Amino acid sequence: MSLRLFIAILLTGLLFMGCSQNDEEQEEKIPVEVKKMILGNVVQSITYNGDIKAEFEVKVFSKIPDRIETFYVDEGDYVKQGQPIAKIVATTIQQGVRQAEAALTAARAQESNVKIEYERAQRLNRENAMSQQQFDAIKTQYEAVQQQVVQAEAALKSVKSQYGDATITAPISGIIGERNLEVGDMASPALPIVRIVQMDRVKIEFDATEEDLGKLAKGQPAFVRVKSYPDTIFTGKVKRISPVLDPLTRMATVEVLIENRDHKLKPGMYAEIEVRTGEINDVLVVPRFATIENTTLENRNGEDEVVKNYYVYTVNNDTAYQKKLDVLYVNHKTIAVKSGIEIGDRLVVAGQNNLRDSVAVIVAKERSE
Repeated sequence: MSLRLFIAILLTGLLFMGCSQNDEEQEEKIPVEVKKMILGNVVQSITYNGDIKAEFEVKVFSKIPDRIETFYVDEGDYVKQGQPIAKIVATTIQQGVRQAEAALTAARAQESNVKIEYERAQRLNRENAMSQQQFDAIKTQYEAVQQQVVQAEAALKSVKSQYGDATITAPISGIIGERNLEVGDMASPALPIVRIVQMDRVKIEFDATEEDLGKLAKGQPAFVRVKSYPDTIFTGKVKRISPVLDPLTRMATVEVLIENRDHKLKPGMYAEIEVRTGEINDVLVVPRFATIENTTLENRNGEDEVVKNYYVYTVNNDTAYQKKLDVLYVNHKTIAVKSGIEIGDRLVVAGQNNLRDSVAVIVAKERSE
């Protein structure tokens, strides 16, 4: 082999090794995505879970303990106030109505006869053709018969009212949410025949902690999510906050009212409620997914307390630097930052879990939002 050929082979090998080394150095740089920090706004909110209920709900009972003769409605039917729902067998009461009607007819007939005699006695008394004692006796008899008519009318009215109870009507307008009995079943004053619900608006009740009560107020907007409609957010407002706390749980009931004209929200659904309690404006906002969180045990005021810390990475001159955030406010999506990063810093929003402080990185993408 000639000297010239040997030198050529050696130079080629050195060049190849140099290129390989450069490639390895390039490969060691960790790819990340960054976002330039700017001022923004953070919504303050409190999230709870609760069951959806109808705004108004009425259980309808039968006053007559007898069998159901007819049902006029079924579950899901809309009824107006006063509309018949069911009819109860009331043969005994119906017979009582007939007896009361007959008793009233007899009393009125007797009253008519005694009235004729009383009017005749009045005429004779004026002509001094009848003693006062005889007139007083006839007058007393007439007044007694009149009282019997009044009593018979009252008895008939009462028994008719009882017979009217055999036809069960809707006390409010709404939807039959539940029908507990069928035709032929024995109705009982202890078991509701149907449940009527008004669903144009629904409510959610949840128990708020003593700490959160100071942030909640009537009229605050609320946003509701249910599994049946994962892409839909239903809006409502805080309607009521209990003035007292449960002495056992130290929590108070909060009621949120939601418009439900299309009846998508149904009583019994499980919902997540986010109540907006305020907003922090013109602050550095870090998305929660860009942070690395850990907890430490710190002694504060003589007591050990678990403290959650938030860290992020920023990129400067192709190097990632870990920074601890001084947090102003945290919700489930974002963090309002008091200090730790500055406007214009390039925040790592993807790839941060592979980083360590002062490691070399390559910016694969710079996000604009």
